[in-house]
Amino acid sequence: MNLFPDLAKAYTKEHLSARQAQRLAEFIAFGPIVFQTSRLMLKFGILDALRDRELTLEEVAKGAGISTYAAKVLLEASLSIGTVLVNPETDRFSLSKTGWFLLNDPATRVNMDFNHDVNYEGFFKMEESLLEGRPAGLEHFGGWPTIYEGLSSLPEQVQKSWFGFDHFYSDHSFEEALPIVFADRPRRIMDVGGNTGRFAQRCVAYDPDVEVTIVDLPQQIGLMKKATDGDPNASRIHGFGTNLLDSANEFPQDLHPDVIWMSQFLDCFSEPQILSILQRAARAAGPETRLLIMETFWDRQRFEPAAFCLTMTSLYFTVMANGNSKMYHSDDMIALVRQAGFCVETIHDSLGQGHSIVVCKKA
Repeated sequence: MNLFPDLAKAYTKEHLSARQAQRLAEFIAFGPIVFQTSRLMLKFGILDALRDRELTLEEVAKGAGISTYAAKVLLEASLSIGTVLVNPETDRFSLSKTGWFLLNDPATRVNMDFNHDVNYEGFFKMEESLLEGRPAGLEHFGGWPTIYEGLSSLPEQVQKSWFGFDHFYSDHSFEEALPIVFADRPRRIMDVGGNTGRFAQRCVAYDPDVEVTIVDLPQQIGLMKKATDGDPNASRIHGFGTNLLDSANEFPQDLHPDVIWMSQFLDCFSEPQILSILQRAARAAGPETRLLIMETFWDRQRFEPAAFCLTMTSLYFTVMANGNSKMYHSDDMIALVRQAGFCVETIHDSLGQGHSIVVCKKA
């Protein structure tokens, strides 16, 4: 298995003492309680209050507007979790390094909101999802076969956290992706799985002559039109509504795109579905068309915490999204690309929040 160096160091040999391993095992066993405790330490403003000065139990309780009992159980649990520290001489509490990251790291905050609002209750049905190959946890919100059909109908806070998660990881890579996309001055871009049109808007603002056609579910095309309404460049953003899960639905055949762009899209499908989509992309591509696939491949991360987030996110797809997709190892994706009739020209790594762009051309 190919792994970037930091991942190989973490995943190929034991690096914990027996006592550390035992503690981690207990940390896992109490994982749901660890999560909710830490979430409420943020929500009640306790970690923020401890950012600049040490506080007593009573000061924490008063500042958070909770009882001393509630403050005590939260603080004692947080000591064990590792998000706060206590001064044994004054009994005053302060913020730890872990607590600082929980409070200040934007990725951590986005992940926490996503897991609480979108995933938490549905993950009670993870076992069913794995055994049955369907997103059993999605039943918590509705009866759709995948979360994508139901996005526009999810509760407002759930939508906010879902799109916050999705946009955080994609938007941070767009600035670095645009020069790669426009390296050969494309005039026509097919944005497959373009969602609400955020990348399309960046494209038409980047180049005054480019036309972008978003290929996505009809519901998403509706959301895209609403989201781009009022954009002065919206006349160059077009929509093509189709369900790409149906292998009979072809890409637009008369578009003749210079670039076919797929950003955080193929991870929404199983390997057989990805192959079918790529084969249809090949039929819509000309001899000079470039296929650009931007994904967060878990094996190509510079730092191990990013790989941890990605392998955990795979299980969101299992339980909540569709039951059969994941965050892929790059070797698996490249094998499908080649099987579909493309060859890989180059790979650009470490864009934004750990993205890679695989640049392909028809073989």
